[in-house]
Amino acid sequence: MALETLFLPDLLWEPVISNALREDFGTGGDVTTQALMQGQPTLRASFVARQDGRLAGLPGARLAFTLLDGRTRFTPFRQEGDRITRGDVLAEVEGPASAVLGGERVALNLLSHLSGIATTTGQIVDAVEGTGVSICCTRKTLPGLRALQKYAVRAGGGSNHRHRLDDAIMLKDNHLALFGSNIPAALAAARQRAGHLMKIELEVDSLAQLAEALECPDGPDAYLLDNMTPAMLREAVNMIEGRAIAEASGGITPDTARSITESGVDILSLGWLTHSVKALDIGLDIRTA
Repeated sequence: MALETLFLPDLLWEPVISNALREDFGTGGDVTTQALMQGQPTLRASFVARQDGRLAGLPGARLAFTLLDGRTRFTPFRQEGDRITRGDVLAEVEGPASAVLGGERVALNLLSHLSGIATTTGQIVDAVEGTGVSICCTRKTLPGLRALQKYAVRAGGGSNHRHRLDDAIMLKDNHLALFGSNIPAALAAARQRAGHLMKIELEVDSLAQLAEALECPDGPDAYLLDNMTPAMLREAVNMIEGRAIAEASGGITPDTARSITESGVDILSLGWLTHSVKALDIGLDIRTA
């Protein structure tokens, strides 16, 4: 993936990094480093991959040090979204020991977490390669980390669903309950509210619901086909006939992703890309400069 497509301004990284540093430093700062540091030593440290994966989060790792001391230099050797191999040196940081040691844990936590998301996303993307199906995340993100986690999904070759509630109208079963599960009435109300640039998606969990929605003049732009079997998904795609985007969600794993794409859906959305992912093992090897 081209680096420019992964750009996220420091404005979105800084609040997360600043809060994490304040959480780590408390009111007394890094008392261990303060107790052991003699003078103003300079340290150099290398970020090293301990396992294969995909890389995401270097801009955040950089800020974990430079926010503590502007004299710190951060040099990346790999780009965001790169496939990395165990033993690869990803970046180097050099600066005052107080900044390098103080920012170490925040930098590693974020880099490992976001690289874990990119790695897992990349594995699913690879599993459906050649099908033309997009792998998409959801709003099931950790509070305060949504912009960064969705960025990491893109670094892994995936795409993003809604970022916020105001991005699009998405009618789920709990919303339909406001209209007594009357799909035509709910769609008509949604279409009346939507501006000319706002999309509408309807969640359905049965072919009967889908058939009812397809009869509506105010039909949605996309259907979220929730927890359907591959056979149901194939039938649903045939019913939609390209009139709207078909998105499959629920029960999708690396083992089932390929077979689900064969139903003809356009998108697979997976909440666990962000809420249950395992961190990628990355270490920081420190030495005196």
